[in-house]
Formats: sequence, C-alpha cells, structure tokens
Amino acid sequence: MLRLVSIAVLLCAPAMAEESSAKTELINLVHQDCGSCHGLTLKGGLGPDIRPESLSHYDIETLATVVLDGIPETAMPPWRPLLSEADADRIAKYLLQGELK
Repeated sequence: MLRLVSIAVLLCAPAMAEESSAKTELINLVHQDCGSCHGLTLKGGLGPDIRPESLSHYDIETLATVVLDGIPETAMPPWRPLLSEADADRIAKYLLQGELK
C-alpha cells in the first residue's frame, strides 16, 4: 500500500510543481510588470493602487478586459498582444482576491 501511495505522489508531483511554478510566474509578472507603474507593492505609483480593496468595484471580466485592452488616453497599456484571455483572467482573479487558489 505504501508503495502505491509513493507512486501516486511521484506521478502527481510534476503537475503540482508545474502549477506552483505557474503561480510563482504569475505573481512575479504582476509585481514586476504591473508593479513598474502601480508600485512594487501595488499600492500605487504612476498608476493607481491595484490591491484588492481598491479594485473591489470591478468584477473579474471587467478587470481582465482592462488588463487586455488598457484604458485609452491613460498610461494603462493594452497587454492583449502579450497575454491570453486566460492569463488576463488569472491576473484579474489574483488582483481581486490577493492570492492564487
């Protein structure tokens, strides 16, 4: 029985490591790329505060659209050329929830 559990852990480990790596990459992207304008702690800088309490008036779909298409006539650029809709959804969820689930 212990051997079966060990095999199951070994088979699941790459997927778990890949998921953990994707979360780390997303967090780094938000704090580095978004943080270059919104401040490394996301409390604001050139761009406004983008912590969950400041974005609570957005829903995930609207915020993902802002990430993808930017805000015309502001410094918020469109990220659609670099991000997929799934990426933008994950970023929006992270910004609204403050953590990845």
